[in-house]
Amino acid sequence: MEYEHRFRQTKYDCLLFDLDDTLYPLNSGLAAQCRKNIGDYMVEKLGIEESKINDMCNLLYKNYGTTMAGLRAIGYKINYDDYHSFVHGRLPYENLKPDPVLRQILLSIPIRKVIFTNADKIHTVKVLRKLGLEDCFEGIICFETLNKNEEINYSLEEVRENNKSNIFDILDHFSRSQPSTEIPTSPVICKPSESAMILALSIAKINPQRTIFFEDSIRNIQAGKRIGLHTVLVGSSQRVKGADHALVSIHNIKEALPELWKEGEKPADVLYSGNVSIQTSVTA
Repeated sequence: MEYEHRFRQTKYDCLLFDLDDTLYPLNSGLAAQCRKNIGDYMVEKLGIEESKINDMCNLLYKNYGTTMAGLRAIGYKINYDDYHSFVHGRLPYENLKPDPVLRQILLSIPIRKVIFTNADKIHTVKVLRKLGLEDCFEGIICFETLNKNEEINYSLEEVRENNKSNIFDILDHFSRSQPSTEIPTSPVICKPSESAMILALSIAKINPQRTIFFEDSIRNIQAGKRIGLHTVLVGSSQRVKGADHALVSIHNIKEALPELWKEGEKPADVLYSGNVSIQTSVTA
């Protein structure tokens, strides 16, 4: 009975972490190279004019969460494995080094920890291994987890034969002062869509009211706040609307949230009772 009482008093029972630019700093160079790779993919694989890339990427990212989700929305056929291989396979992973400080911090927090990223599983696992954090998380919610029912995964030949007449001209749409049509929806599920976040929590059996969400993206933080998550913006000292805390570095968790270590008074078998099997795990 004492254990049950202490368990009920626990404020948090899950820590939900974004991956890129959250568990490692933005200055690693991966984000900049990723943006370049996306542009190169659009030119080389989809035949989009190079002069349109920057404006298209900005509009697609802003309106759909990821450029790839936007490309699918406006009518481009995508082979997901090929896209992820092209965009992530060329990243400078050598810039990521083991982070023993973060590893010690994560392992010392006796609360369930889960990764939630828009990236694919291969990239996620590679990043965690490079950082030496692959065994610090119970599981991963990633592109494959959220989009397992997205059956339209075109062949490479179909990607090469994209019919340009069926493409929604998003640049033209937003160049008008009063667009007459709505932008099309995307079949790809990803942050910051609230439905994507609710689905992720449902898959992992996470209670948003008892979960802290660590993210570098302000819009993802704000979406998380709207569905009831306790939020921590990583990579900034300035708290924004929707963020309960702001950390310059993920290494500052203990200074901002010392109560997480107080949770350690609970026995491990009570804390981790009811663990879930997430669709894609670090060790899978």
